[in-house]
Amino acid sequence: MENCTEKSEKPLYNWTDVTKEFIDASSQLGLGILLHDSSFGLFEAMSAIEMMDPKMDAGMVCNQIKRKVLTMEQGIEAGTIKIKDLAVPELIGITDATLCCLVTWLEGHSLAQTVFTNLYLHNPHLIEDRYLKAFSICSLRIVDLIRDKINRAGVFEEEDFQPLSYGFKMAPDMSDARCCGMMKEIEDDLNRLIKTTRSKPGENRNDSTEHEHEVALALHSRIRFYRLFHSMLLAFNKEKCEGISQAQKLLSQLSELLPQLVSSSHLGIKPAVREATKNDYPTIMGFEPLINQRLLPPTFPRYTMIKTSSEAFEYFDNLFNKLQVVTGVPSLTTLHNILEVFTEFSKCSPCVLARSILQQTFLPPNHRVFGSHTVVDFMKDTIRNFMAPPALAQKCSLYNNPQAKEYVDALLTHAVNPICMLFQITGHNRARQRDKWAHVLEDFASLQEEADKVDSYLHSLLIKVEPNRSHLACFGTWVLYHSLQVMINYVLSGFELELYALYEYHYVYWYLYELLYAWLVSTLHRAENFLLEHETMLDQQMKSRNNKKNHRRKKRSKIVSKEIVIAQTQQQMFGGYYKAVLGFQLDGKIKQTDFEFDSEEVRYCHRFAPFTNVVTPPMVHYSQYKEMSDLQRYECEPTAKDMYSAACKCFYQAKQLYESLPYPDEEIQSLIKISKTNFVVMKLLVGGHKKDSTDPPEFDFSQHKVYPIIKLV
Repeated sequence: MENCTEKSEKPLYNWTDVTKEFIDASSQLGLGILLHDSSFGLFEAMSAIEMMDPKMDAGMVCNQIKRKVLTMEQGIEAGTIKIKDLAVPELIGITDATLCCLVTWLEGHSLAQTVFTNLYLHNPHLIEDRYLKAFSICSLRIVDLIRDKINRAGVFEEEDFQPLSYGFKMAPDMSDARCCGMMKEIEDDLNRLIKTTRSKPGENRNDSTEHEHEVALALHSRIRFYRLFHSMLLAFNKEKCEGISQAQKLLSQLSELLPQLVSSSHLGIKPAVREATKNDYPTIMGFEPLINQRLLPPTFPRYTMIKTSSEAFEYFDNLFNKLQVVTGVPSLTTLHNILEVFTEFSKCSPCVLARSILQQTFLPPNHRVFGSHTVVDFMKDTIRNFMAPPALAQKCSLYNNPQAKEYVDALLTHAVNPICMLFQITGHNRARQRDKWAHVLEDFASLQEEADKVDSYLHSLLIKVEPNRSHLACFGTWVLYHSLQVMINYVLSGFELELYALYEYHYVYWYLYELLYAWLVSTLHRAENFLLEHETMLDQQMKSRNNKKNHRRKKRSKIVSKEIVIAQTQQQMFGGYYKAVLGFQLDGKIKQTDFEFDSEEVRYCHRFAPFTNVVTPPMVHYSQYKEMSDLQRYECEPTAKDMYSAACKCFYQAKQLYESLPYPDEEIQSLIKISKTNFVVMKLLVGGHKKDSTDPPEFDFSQHKVYPIIKLV
């Protein structure tokens, strides 16, 4: 076939029919044989989409239905969509359905298949109804604010959030201030309607008036909810966290409104009953599930199940509770405290919007902590509170030394990116964090080397002026502390993601007990010694004249001491698990698996592969692990009973340490219960309970994702 232009009869392309040759060539291939080409490998084959196939091409879903899909303009002409004189129940139904679509979008689905199935949002300026027009514009502004907030934070993955707008306009001609004004106007109108329909003392009311008052209240609460939600997003956008107090008040008001929305959700219109398929489901007026199907790229059809009203309200209840936590973050004064809050916040698996707002509150686009402080200055204050190195102490000769200051500033400037990455990693979903911990460990390995060099140089300057003081391993200790935390997070995430098999527990628990937590406890003790040394020197210089500052320094020491107790407790817990697993192996309750395609050494190296890039602490290779964990190196080789007894002591010590912590939170109380239970189980095993049984024990992670309860089967 020839394709010719109008101006010239010369063909642009000469097409040749190769169907016969192709069939002849393919007939020589046997069943199950594939032809491989360098430009079309397995990845391309798995990603290939067969165009026009309903099972493969999302755009062909529209051809599978019998009814006609109408746009907003077509619906108005056909009379299926009302743009004026909408009844209050219709407005309630539309607001609730839009809220459900918004939550579904925030759960990882596309805008085209969720929010923009609402035809009113395609062109709100065509709407004549004041209530619906203002609501539609407010909904678009909310979507735009959320999309901008999540994009700027950059802590989402493909499964978390889809930012593509598919060319839809988010009411750019309407300012946020005008949007709030429109919503406030219709809210005032509804408030007047509520007052006129409210019952008066001694008045006999008919059912219609009572219903009118009820639906007016329901619509008023929804309009108010959207206005407050829009204002709350704007408050979090203010520079230097100036809108935090306002956001806190708005969140309280939103939380108070939610029960009203839940109790009145039955007053809105409901979808008509008709046949439903995966991509086509019954909706109310103004909603069309397939209206944007042609906008989707040619990919496999994705089934989008819109959330129910109850699920949407529950989502917002959780969101507002999480954002209340965010409002308290700007009051924190050190990076360590902030990172602790970020870590705890991440453990409860918050939604992508809550995670993004937290990230933007801490480090907004101007890259200043809370919009006001440089990261370097915040790091200096944090390091002073952690270990008080001489180079950052005002009474030290190095503090005003220009060369020392230049070296310290250069080191902390290089530390900005890895430290900020720690906060950003906690903002990603839990499944993605493991890989990111491994990547940031490389940056900390380089930073550790630089910190050691800076410490050596500062020490050489310091001993010339103050021979009795040392600066060795000061900044290096701080970097090592964070490196160890990253390594521990990497290993512990494997338990949460259920990556480890039962026969791998012995070397995972050993690495945590004998290496990582042992190094962490040692590092924290060193930091505490630096603090005590600094306090002692200040006391000698000041001769105890300033009691307030002494009290503040003692408080800093107590913070480090508390962290030491927690680290020791965690070390004892993993020591108990490690020794219990060894006892189970000696008793034959956990049998070594016969590997067909790999070996224990291969799996060990795979589990701890990221640690090979770290110099301190050094990677313990498999041969070293086997040598260090070999029970035959003891003069009297321990028995299973000895291991159970040792595990029993570890769990008891962990329980004692947990109980010594003041003001234990819910997690600590749960860990006390776990350590007590495991102590009792180990005590039973020491007494010979189920000694003849060869059934493997059960490690129950239902109480905690990292610390299981050991159960005997």
